[in-house]
Amino acid sequence: MNYKKTLLMPKTNFPMRGKLPTQEPKRQEDWEDKHLYEQLTEKNANRPLFVLHDGPIYANGDIHVGHALNRILKDIIVRHRSMDGFNAPYIPGWDAHGLPIETALTKTKKIDRKKMTVAEFRQACEDYAWDQLENQREQFKRLGMIGDWENPYVTLTPEFEANQIRVFGEMAKQGHVYQGKRPVYWSPSSESALAEAEIEYHDKRSPSIYVAFTVTDGKGVLEAGDNIIIWTTTPWTIPGNLGISVHPESDYSVFRYEGKRYVVASKLYETVTEELGWQETEVLTIVKGEKLEYVVTRHPFYERDSLVMTGEHVTLDAGTGAVHTAPGHGEEDFFIGGEYGLEALSPVDDKGVFTEEAPGFEGVFYDKANKMITETLEENDALLKLEFMTHSYPHDWRTKKPVIYRATKQWFISIDNMREDLLEAVGRVNWQPKWGETRLYNMIRDRGDWCISRQRSWGVPIPVFYAEDGTAIVEDETVDHVAQLFRKHGSNIWFDWETKDLLPDGFTSSHSPGGTFTREMDIMDVWFDSGSTHEGVLAEREDARRPADLYLEGSDQYRGWFNSSLITGVAVTGDAPYKKILSHGFTMDGEGQKMSKSLGNVIDPLDVMKQMGADILRLWAGSVDFQADVRLSDDILKQVSENYRKVRNTLRFLLGNLADFDPATDRVPVHELQDMDLYMLECLNDVIERAQEGYREYVFSHAYSAIHHFCAVELSAFYMDVAKDLLYCDHVDDPRRRSLQTVMYDMLVAMTKLIAPITPHTAEETWEYIAGADTEFVQLADMPEPAVIENREELKQRWETLLAVRNDVLKALETAREEKVIGKSLEAKVTIAVTEPVYHLLLELEQPEKLFIVSQVEVQKSETVPEGHSAIVDVETATGETCARCWHVKEDVGVDAEHPELCGRCLAVVATYDLADLEA
Repeated sequence: MNYKKTLLMPKTNFPMRGKLPTQEPKRQEDWEDKHLYEQLTEKNANRPLFVLHDGPIYANGDIHVGHALNRILKDIIVRHRSMDGFNAPYIPGWDAHGLPIETALTKTKKIDRKKMTVAEFRQACEDYAWDQLENQREQFKRLGMIGDWENPYVTLTPEFEANQIRVFGEMAKQGHVYQGKRPVYWSPSSESALAEAEIEYHDKRSPSIYVAFTVTDGKGVLEAGDNIIIWTTTPWTIPGNLGISVHPESDYSVFRYEGKRYVVASKLYETVTEELGWQETEVLTIVKGEKLEYVVTRHPFYERDSLVMTGEHVTLDAGTGAVHTAPGHGEEDFFIGGEYGLEALSPVDDKGVFTEEAPGFEGVFYDKANKMITETLEENDALLKLEFMTHSYPHDWRTKKPVIYRATKQWFISIDNMREDLLEAVGRVNWQPKWGETRLYNMIRDRGDWCISRQRSWGVPIPVFYAEDGTAIVEDETVDHVAQLFRKHGSNIWFDWETKDLLPDGFTSSHSPGGTFTREMDIMDVWFDSGSTHEGVLAEREDARRPADLYLEGSDQYRGWFNSSLITGVAVTGDAPYKKILSHGFTMDGEGQKMSKSLGNVIDPLDVMKQMGADILRLWAGSVDFQADVRLSDDILKQVSENYRKVRNTLRFLLGNLADFDPATDRVPVHELQDMDLYMLECLNDVIERAQEGYREYVFSHAYSAIHHFCAVELSAFYMDVAKDLLYCDHVDDPRRRSLQTVMYDMLVAMTKLIAPITPHTAEETWEYIAGADTEFVQLADMPEPAVIENREELKQRWETLLAVRNDVLKALETAREEKVIGKSLEAKVTIAVTEPVYHLLLELEQPEKLFIVSQVEVQKSETVPEGHSAIVDVETATGETCARCWHVKEDVGVDAEHPELCGRCLAVVATYDLADLEA
């Protein structure tokens, strides 16, 4: 007789065997065909609204792993909140204006913009942006993201542009917008002004020079012919020099070297003379910086004065304490120059080439002029030392080329007149991590005015008109009219229509007696676009709300989207447009290095999905501490795959052993559950609580860890191991077996729900095979609730004690195997000596051998047990014969002549079967 046929072996034909790369797209098609997002929205319509506002991704190129991390984290939140009692819509967003699209058309698409009108070129940019958006949309959907993909928000749409114009108008009405000439970050490679958020820092090799400015009028403090020493790493700004700044409260030493007199800050005197290699110097006198005010020096190679000024901005941590000041090439230089009536001279054009205002260097690119200028300084006996240094220097974040400070006429948002309101708003926001508050607070506290004008074509026009006398016209009437026109026709009309057609009918101004007007041709900084999404999306759409509950982006957005959104939000509403900021770190390779194509360490999320599936990438994102920089490599992905397989195999085991379980008829009430099963239900409660806490607190690694640990330890190493004998060998309707299955069913349902936010494809595949599932998709179900169990603490303490004994038994069995006392654990008899309280716990177990997976158990009392142990365990070979069905060694094997290979327990079960049918 083949007794294996009488075993209740688990069903193994479930298709849960991976194949994620091929199965996931089919599942996503099913979600789309059956309108899962719409079903979810309808289900949660009357629940509290939770708005995670999506920061707009730039519509250019394929997504990279940083995009994947960001969007997966957002999807985990949206999916969880949707199952946790909230209406959590997801509106994906795209930023579709800006230089990269212009560059892509001219370089990649080979479009000659000189042969096109501005409106035609802008239309080509828009077409390109939509193509890129569509490509990225499909890639994000492949990640398994759920959302309103057919109705995203895009910054180039007419309705969005109209709202952005209204934000500009509201800020102008409050006096936050002004036009002025002042130094701004200027990118010669982009030929445009840049905002602070568009600057990144890279190392650059620069000349470091010490220069002597000869005094012509010492004001009775210095002598004519004295030399004030300055230090700079930007020789190219010397043609723009109009002054020298000193600190009014600092001491300055006048000293002699080789017959000439020089001036430096006293604190830096030794450092400077050492740098210059001057040894035999003599300090003649010391004067306060305030005494040097209005001293006049001569420019090193031009026939003009360079005025000595006093300013608090001068520091003594480097240089000479006398700061070369070019008002057209630095913000602090500009302000102090303005106080002393100096012009903002900036003899460099849009391309970074010197103009005729820099005689001798006309037509030379500023960086190439460094050598010419240092040579000129040397010819004029003004260059004291030249060397080179590598230092951190601002670069254009798009072109990766160095930028300069250049005074130009631009449109600005004044930060000073709203700074206190901004800082107060920062304090009302919930920050995670907490250091984010300090970071943004300091940025707002220290930032200058925001330059919002760009000398480009592809963007939202600045809605300003100019009268005949040059007066800028920014009025409610004109701004509202432009906004209405943009909502109806789009912003291309600004470059296509006549100016008069863009103004309200009959509009007049005393500044244009002839009725003629012109318009501003600069566009707005793209950070103004994205910073206006609270108006263009949150206040515009019915499925959103301002302020949003959450903004989640990379840590670079403290100087970007978080920053610009705060400024526009406070200006328009008086408060931040977000209640909470959650930020994540950058993606690095396995060694902690920045990913770079040149280094060959880039992980492409599209390749990962093709080879392993989106759920593996999602599990990586959900299992890391994303608030810091995170690492990703092939080895890390392999480890993630192993962890995934553990959870997946656990679900398959549970499904396979529930094939004959109908929860409607076979469920055992909680109060009738076996003690071990009740304990495991309490363990499941703990998993639910810890996972829910992890999700709700945005620490997804804790949620994932709770689930994985439950599968690997409580289930795989204990419960499922112990359960196999009862599941396979007991009668199908044995109360012990049904008790096990009841808890296993609850585990399966709960864990499928808990993994759904992180690995939705695997969760939905599992959900299909769960009997009694009350929704078509697990996403339409709610998160599990802990079961109500009486005497929870007593139950946990009892089983923690028993499991400690089990651990000692398993160690003893392993030793016995190594010493060849036994082979398999079922060949063993164990004698367990324990203290009085534990003795009674073991006796209360109906069949203690099941807990230890041995054939025979003898329990004895002991006064003490060794420190660090719960029991004294002795292992010997069990007596009796091995049952052919359950493989236990029993003394009652062979008592039945018809079935001499079976033990009494298996004999009773087999007697209920029609063995003839089984053999057939």
